Formats: sequence, structure tokens, C-alpha cells
Amino acid sequence: MHGFIKMIFIALTLTAAFAGAQNYPTRPIRWIVPVPAGSTTDIVSRLVGQKINEAWGQQVIVDNRAGGAMIVGSEIIAKATPDGYTVGTLLTPTIVNPFVLKNLPYDTLKDFTPVSLMVMVPGVMTMNPSVPANNLKEVIALAKANPGKYNYGSPGQLTSGHLSMEMLKVTAGINMTYIPYKGGAPAIADLIGNQIQFLISGPPGVLPQIKSGRLKAIATTAAKRSPGLPDTPTFAEAGLPGYDTYEWYGVFAPGNMPKDVLAKLSNEIARIVKLPDVSEKLIAQGAIPVGNTPAEFSAFVKREMDTWGKVAQQVGLKPD
Repeated sequence: MHGFIKMIFIALTLTAAFAGAQNYPTRPIRWIVPVPAGSTTDIVSRLVGQKINEAWGQQVIVDNRAGGAMIVGSEIIAKATPDGYTVGTLLTPTIVNPFVLKNLPYDTLKDFTPVSLMVMVPGVMTMNPSVPANNLKEVIALAKANPGKYNYGSPGQLTSGHLSMEMLKVTAGINMTYIPYKGGAPAIADLIGNQIQFLISGPPGVLPQIKSGRLKAIATTAAKRSPGLPDTPTFAEAGLPGYDTYEWYGVFAPGNMPKDVLAKLSNEIARIVKLPDVSEKLIAQGAIPVGNTPAEFSAFVKREMDTWGKVAQQVGLKPD
């Protein structure tokens, strides 16, 4: 009799789990974005979130939680209930933080479930037009002749834009002064105002300024040219062979997500970023759509931790 009751219990549990995945989502999904509204990360997240809303009939509420090298938003995701109703977009600083910061409030490998890699974004180095240079070689020569004179910003500590500029300084043997910002928008505003002279960031925030002539595009960071800036040379083409960096935006859930809910969410995100109208918008902004499985994304994250961890150490970023 006890065995029969146990079998019924197991059957009911499995049925409930299956029904949970089939019915998911039955209420709004909270989508954490650990950077300010209006950033490239925010734009991509809202675009995908809106498509989930249209497909599933449940609202996706984007919740911008900026601060602390993206630790504030990351911690919310890590400590949420793993039921698919709290997810978020994370990017490079999340996997660099363990190498440069002590006492993180979560375990980067154990407390997150990689869902799907949405896009990869080659960065673009932009310059205030008042700087007397027209290309990367001239920028490097100018910086060598005036060590510490020129300022550069980044959209945030340990972002790809920050690390890419640090890598440029090491590779080219130049010295510039770093001014950190909380988000791309204030950095771009100061770049236009000439408080800083250089910035590496995702293309969306600077494309209008490049087209209007308020900023000058110098080079893009990845091995291949940015789809949003096809006429702008890469760093490698401009004189730094082997230079290849990029930002990426992926969706993460809390650790120990139920596999059926995870699969449904991952499949939907991968489908959305490959839709023709979405791909077109992403490419126009300089982002390259990806969309992959949790297993593929997990492997990617581990490779990125190895790569960027070494970069962070190479450029001398020390734990606090």
C-alpha cells in the first residue's frame, strides 16, 4: 500500500512539473538589467522582452538596477526564486568580477543558470573631433607625445569598453587618464562636451553622434568589422594585429532552474533574436544576433571567464 501511494505521489509530482512548463508563464516576468535605461544592453533587453510579451501574452517588466560594477543587479538574479519569473541580462563584468573583487555576494558559476546568449557587440572607439588625429595610428602617436594629457571614459567599471581601452594602453604603450562613468549616456555626453576625449562603447549610443559629426569613429574592436559601422576599420586593420574584443549580452536565471522551464525560455529567446525584423534592428545597431542553448551558453561563459580573467590581470586590475 505504501508503495502504491508513493507511485501516485511521484506521478502527481511529474504531472505538476510538466504542467508547470506547459503553462509557464502564468504571470509577468521580471527582467533585471544591471545598467541604466537607454544603454545598448537595455535596448536589446527591451526589444527581446517585448517579443516575449507578444508571443506568450505575459508582460515582461524591465527593471534597471545599475550600480557596483553590475553586482547590484547580478545579486538580485542570483538570489531570486529559480522559477523563470526573474531573469536578467548580464555581460562581461559579471565574469570578470570574480578575478578582481573580493567577497562577491554570490558564486558566479553556481548561482546563475545561463539561458541564452542574445548578441555579441563589437565596440567602437569614438573621439571628440577637436583632437588633432584622424586614425588610430595618429591617436597612438599623439598619446605617446602627450602622456596622461588625454582622458578616456567607459560605460562602467570592468565593462568591455573599460577593458578594451586598458588593453589598448598596454598593447600600444600609451598613457591616458581613466574617467569612470555609470552608464554609456553620461560618458557620451562628456565626450561630446570634451571633458573626455576617447570612449569605447557599444555602437547604438554613438551612431547618431557619428552620423551628425559630433563624434568621430576611429576603429572597432572585434576581428571583423561592426555591422553597424561597415566603413570603420577594425583595430587590427588600423595597425594592431590580433586585437579582438567585444561585449556580449546574455540572459541568465538563478541557479538550479527547472530544466523544462529553462528549455522553454531559452528556445524562445533564441527564436526571437533570429526573427528577421529583430535581427535587422540588432544589426543596424551594430549587434550580431546569436541565440543558443543553455549548454552552449554555459561553455561560452567558461571560455569568457578564462579569457577576460587573464586580460584583467594583464592590465593590472587588482582585487579591492
